[in-house]
Amino acid sequence: GAVTMLGGDEFISSPPRKTVRFGGTLTEILVKYEKGDTTDFELLKHQLSDPDIKDAQIINWLHEFRASVAYLTKELEQLVSVLLKLPWLRRSREVVEEYLGFLGNLVSAQTVHLRPCLRMIVSQFVPPRITIREDDVDISDSDDDDENLSDNFNTCHRALQTVATYVPSTPQFLMPILVENFPFINKSERTLECYVHNLLRVTVYLPTLRLPILELIIEKLLKLDVSTPQQDIEDAEENANNPDNAEKSTEEGLFDMEEDEERKGDKAVSSRSERMAHPLAERLDILMTILFSYIKDICHVGGKLDIDRTKDLYRDLVSVFDKLILPTHASCHVQYFMFYICSFKLGLAEAFLDHLWKKLHDPNNPSVIRQTAGTYIGSFLARAKFIPVVTVKACLDLLVNWLHKYIDNQDTGANAYCDVALHGPFYSTCQAVFYTLIFRHKQLLDGNLRKGLSYLQSLNFERIVMCQLNPLKICIPSIVNLFAAITRKYQLVFCYTIIERNNRQFIPVVRSGPGGDLVQTCTNPLDSFFPFDPYILKRSKKTIDPLYQFWEELSAEDLENLKKPIKKGTSEDEDDDFLKGETPQNDGVVGIAPNSYESNTRSPVSSIGSPSDCFVLY
Repeated sequence: GAVTMLGGDEFISSPPRKTVRFGGTLTEILVKYEKGDTTDFELLKHQLSDPDIKDAQIINWLHEFRASVAYLTKELEQLVSVLLKLPWLRRSREVVEEYLGFLGNLVSAQTVHLRPCLRMIVSQFVPPRITIREDDVDISDSDDDDENLSDNFNTCHRALQTVATYVPSTPQFLMPILVENFPFINKSERTLECYVHNLLRVTVYLPTLRLPILELIIEKLLKLDVSTPQQDIEDAEENANNPDNAEKSTEEGLFDMEEDEERKGDKAVSSRSERMAHPLAERLDILMTILFSYIKDICHVGGKLDIDRTKDLYRDLVSVFDKLILPTHASCHVQYFMFYICSFKLGLAEAFLDHLWKKLHDPNNPSVIRQTAGTYIGSFLARAKFIPVVTVKACLDLLVNWLHKYIDNQDTGANAYCDVALHGPFYSTCQAVFYTLIFRHKQLLDGNLRKGLSYLQSLNFERIVMCQLNPLKICIPSIVNLFAAITRKYQLVFCYTIIERNNRQFIPVVRSGPGGDLVQTCTNPLDSFFPFDPYILKRSKKTIDPLYQFWEELSAEDLENLKKPIKKGTSEDEDDDFLKGETPQNDGVVGIAPNSYESNTRSPVSSIGSPSDCFVLY
């Protein structure tokens, strides 16, 4: 029958019949029960619920149940629920095989029990809870001493596959159960880790669930990310590394976190230096590490990139990105799944940039989504080491041309205000262009200075900077100041007159309020959120760092150099330290901060509060 579909060898040949302990065969007990005589039936339930039930008894009963699934209708769901509670996973291989056979027979004969079967399997996706008595208090903990945990997980996946083979509609019934069972964020790291890992395994053999499962996991990661501001993570690290703060950090008290016993003591955990001090950051780090290794495993077959598989996964991830990441403000780490997959092949990075560009210049998209798309483009071009200069130039061309067209379409004089709501996408694009130039100007000028300069001149920054939308007024000051210093050095545009005028004149920054009136606003929508600002989770950082362009600290010498424009007569190959600067390697950050001791902690824009304003002496 149906059993052979799964290959007969998976199911152990029937064990020898033993005489039944009481009241005749199972069939007789069930027939009696239907007639109202429940004594044997209650005895049977009692025996099946006995925690000390022997393997041989389980096997005998399962054998009879497999032959009698026709009787196990809706009316007997109580009995079925007793069977689903049998401790089958932690028993002998014979019990496991017999139980898998029973599940297959049960769901194919009585689909009414599909949901409870799926619930039972999914409940095993986390380490079992055990209760330890300590000083008369029950302490619940996940039982990780179970060497067989990974065997048990393998068996659970076999069970799901068995059920799905018999009942093709399994995926649609399974998904809501996976959502319901997702452990709360304060559950122990191990519990979350096992559950997420098992969800990702399901995507491999139930491919229709891949997108919804990725969406579910990324949605949970986002909640973790957004509720753990970078500043809190850094404070927690600092406190942990500072021996004076011996008392329990407030962090611990703030979150009621379950701890895994084995994590507190010994070997199972990598050294303290590997762990994040902040309990939520620690969970996020572990889960991001799993997500990265999943992405890598799916895209590579035998160590080689598989283009078709990679494109398919990319499509799923972009769709999750659009639905969850783009509309969410201020996540610091989760969005890096796009950064990571794009590093596998230039074509993917280009596709992602193209995708963001379409979002940015489509006037039908909400302004805030267009602005965020602009921010992503700037941050991605600046930070992704795997994007070559030729791609950077192609993107700058697109963005700058669009800015010039945008300026063409302004009614002169009609709107001398900086209306942020109206022109948000314009300002966001200006900032993306300035930001990209700050990070990439050395590469753009590398090799052939004259060619590089004539390329930069062709972008006609002067017109953008001088236009009445006045982007230097709106963009983040630290970016404006660096852009001004670099463009002055190469005599591309002299921004300081405008910066000084902006500082002198109070030009109101407004946004269109209800009914079209202009309302003065203090909130700058171009706040310092750059989605690919430095990644600070210790374990998963190892995946990102090799692909990542750190900001190099500007030395005093660089600053001096920035103030001297290059002379028109300079020969191309004359040694210019500023131009020949090495590829930025330094973890540190802008050195144009007024107080130099801060200089190595701030990037041109750091998500942490406002950027330190840069002062360049005019």
